Amino acid sequence: MNASQDGKDAPESRVGPVPEEKPDFHPYHHPAAGWGAAKSVTRFLVGERELLDGPRAILKMNHENGGFDCPGCAWPDDRKGLHLDICENGIKHVAWEMTRKRVGQEFFAEHSVSELSGWSDFALEDQGRLTGPMSYDPETDHYVPISWKDAFALVGRTVRGLDNPNQAAFYTSGRLGNEATFLYQLWARELGTNNLPDCSNMCHEASGRALQASLGTGKGTCDLADWEATDALFIMGVNAASNAPRMLTALAEAYQRGAQVVHINPLVEAAATRTIIPHDFKDMALNKATRTSTLNLQVRIGGDMAFLRGIAKAVLEQSGSDPKALDKEFIDRHTEGFDAYRELCEATPWDEIERQSGLSREDVLKAARVYRDADRSIISWCLGVTQHEHGVDTVREIVNVLLLRGNLGREGAGPSPVRGHSNVQGNRTCGIDHRPSDAFLARLAEACDIDAPRAHGLDTVGTIEAMRRGDVKVFVGMGGNFALAAPDTPYTYEALRTCELTVQVSTKLNRSHLVHGRRALILPCLGRTEKDQQRGGLQSTSVEDSMSMVHLSVGMKRPASKHLLSEPAIIAGMARASLPDSGTPWEWYVEDYDRVRDTMAQVIDGFEDCNRRVRLPLGFRIKQPARELVFLTDSGRAEFSAAPLPDVIPEPGTLALGTMRSHDQWNTTIYSDNDRYRGIKNLRTLVFLNQDDMRERGIGEFDPVDITSTARDGSRRSLEGYLAIPYDIPRGCAAGYMPEMNVLCAIGDHSTQSDQPIMKHVKVTVTLSS
Repeated sequence: MNASQDGKDAPESRVGPVPEEKPDFHPYHHPAAGWGAAKSVTRFLVGERELLDGPRAILKMNHENGGFDCPGCAWPDDRKGLHLDICENGIKHVAWEMTRKRVGQEFFAEHSVSELSGWSDFALEDQGRLTGPMSYDPETDHYVPISWKDAFALVGRTVRGLDNPNQAAFYTSGRLGNEATFLYQLWARELGTNNLPDCSNMCHEASGRALQASLGTGKGTCDLADWEATDALFIMGVNAASNAPRMLTALAEAYQRGAQVVHINPLVEAAATRTIIPHDFKDMALNKATRTSTLNLQVRIGGDMAFLRGIAKAVLEQSGSDPKALDKEFIDRHTEGFDAYRELCEATPWDEIERQSGLSREDVLKAARVYRDADRSIISWCLGVTQHEHGVDTVREIVNVLLLRGNLGREGAGPSPVRGHSNVQGNRTCGIDHRPSDAFLARLAEACDIDAPRAHGLDTVGTIEAMRRGDVKVFVGMGGNFALAAPDTPYTYEALRTCELTVQVSTKLNRSHLVHGRRALILPCLGRTEKDQQRGGLQSTSVEDSMSMVHLSVGMKRPASKHLLSEPAIIAGMARASLPDSGTPWEWYVEDYDRVRDTMAQVIDGFEDCNRRVRLPLGFRIKQPARELVFLTDSGRAEFSAAPLPDVIPEPGTLALGTMRSHDQWNTTIYSDNDRYRGIKNLRTLVFLNQDDMRERGIGEFDPVDITSTARDGSRRSLEGYLAIPYDIPRGCAAGYMPEMNVLCAIGDHSTQSDQPIMKHVKVTVTLSS
C-alpha cells in the first residue's frame, strides 16, 4: 500500500495497529450498543489495565455535582440526571487517557524522531501519557527535556522576534475547556492577531455560517427537551452509533413514544436500525432491541440539498389544496424571502430532484408526508451535510424546510446540528473565531484593556497555505493532532516543517510531534479526568455541549505526572513570556478559574452571572434569540434562501468519495483496525464500493485497487493497494476512512462558501492495482 502525489511518495505511515489476523468482512446485522458494546469496552479496559479506575470513572462521567465531562462527543448530558449516561466510545476515550503507560525522557532518549516517524499512529499513542516538557534537538534528532521556564522563554523569544503578530497562528481542537479557550484567544488578540484556526473550520463551519445568515445565530435552537417532545426527527449525514452514541437513547425513546424517525444517509448505519441501550438493564437482560428509525433513505453523496428541495416542493404543492400544509401566519410574521423561494421550488423539476438526490420521487414523498403530518419536527445533521462545496446552501435549505411549517420558536421543533467534539461549540462561543464580530471585540477590548485587532485572521486551510509560503512562522496547537486531521497530508507536512517553531500542547504522543518546525516543543497537559490543583484549590472547568448547555467538569484522578500543567497555566506561561509588559493578570487568573469566568461574563453574550449559574444542577443554557423568534439578521426576520441545486453527479468513470471514521476510532485516535458496525475486522486501508460499480470495473471483493483523486487545479493524488469492499451504498459513491484518505483531498479543494475542505465529496477513479 502506497500513497503518492503526482508520482511523489507521500509522507505516510500506518495509522492503526498491525493486524494479527487476515482482514475479514461480514455485514453487521445486530443492534447498535448492547452486549456488543459491553464486550468491546471490557476487552479495552483489560488491554489498558484499567479494570479498577475505569469503572470508577464510568460512575463519575457526565454527572453533575463533582463529575467530569466526557472528553469525547458533545452530546448533552441527560437532563434527568441519568446514571450511567455513557457510551462505548466515551469509555474508551477516558480509559485511553487514564492509561498507566508513560512516555518520559528515557523514551525520547532511546528513540529518535526519524525512528518514531516510521511507527504507526496507534503505536505512538499507545506508548501512554507524556510526563514532562520536551524540546526538539536538531543535532541529535531527539526530543530532550526542557524546563517549563525555558520552554515558555523559547516561545516568548520566538514570538517577540516575529516581524508582525500575524506570522503566528493559534490552533485549537474541540476538547479545550472554556476558561483555557478564553485565555488562549485573549493571548492571540493581545499579541495583535485573529489567526485562530480551529477544528470547526474543517467540520461545522458551514453550519455556523448558514444559521447565522438564516436566523442570526450560529447555533442550533433545540435542546434535549425538544427531542423528547418532537413528532418527527430527520437525521441527516451522521453515523450516531459511532459519532454521538448517546443519541441512540433519544432515537429509541422517540420511536417508543410513536414519533417518526427518518435517517437520510448514503449508508444505512447501525444507529439507523436497532439498539439496546446499556443503561436499560431490563432490555440488556432480555437482549431486547428497540428500533431507531421508521424510514431510511440512501441519498447519494452530496444529494441532501436536492432531497430537502423535494420535501419543500411537495409541501408547497400540497398547500394548493390543503391550507394547513404551510404555516402562513408564521411565514408572514417572521420570515423574509418566501415568494422567491416558492418560485424556485416550483421551477425545480422533479426529475432533477430525483437525479441529484439519487432517490425516487416516491421515496422523497414518503419523507414529505412524515414532515407534513408532524405538528413538530426537528432536523439534525452532521458532517455528511457540511463537508461539501454547497454545505452552507444545504444547511440553509434545512432552515427553509423548517420555516415552511413554523418549526421554530416552539417546543419540539427546530434545527439541531450534531457537534462532534466535546467542547468545540464552547471554543467558538468563548472566542476561537478567525472572523470575530466587532461587538465581541469591543467588549473584549473594554473588559481586558487591550487593543483587539479587527482584521479577520486565518482559518485552518489559510493557516496551512500561509505556513507553506513562509508567511506563518509559529504554529501553536492546543490539543488534537493537526498533522493528521488536516487535508492534503503531504502539503500539510511540508507546511508544518517550514515553520520556525511548532508548539504542541498534548496528553499523548502523536504524529504532529514528529512533523514539526525547525524548533519544536511538546508541552504535556492535564487530562479531563485529572485533578487540577491551583493556589486557589481544586479547579473546575466549564464546557458547552452541542445544545448550548454550559456545565462544570471536575477531574477525579491524580495527574499522570507531577510535571504536568493545566492548559490555562500553559497558556498563561506562554502569554507572559511573549508579552512581558502585559497588564493582563495571567498568573492571577490561573490561581482561580472563577476569576476567568468573571471576566468571561463581561465579554460573552449569555455568560452573565456564569459563576453562579454554572454551579446549578446541569449548569445553564446560553440564550438563543432565534428560539424566542428574535432574529439578529439584517431584516430582523428569518431569511429564506434561494440557492440553485448543485450538480453532484459524478463525471463518467468517476466516483464521489466521502471520508469517515471507523467505529473503533475517535477523530485521529485509532483504537483498533476493526469497524464492528460495518462488519470489518483487521483492516483500515479499504474502500467501500457499490457492487454494480465494482462489476463495471472488474473488481471483486478484497481485490487491491488504486484510488486516484483529481483536484480542481488538475493535480492528482493516489492511494495504492487498498482493498475493495462491496457495500450497500448508492451507485457512483464510495467511502473510506480518515485520516488515511485525507491525502486525496487537495489543499485547494475547499468550499467557496465555508472554506471547509471538501472531505465528503472527493472526485476519484478506482481501478484494479497493476
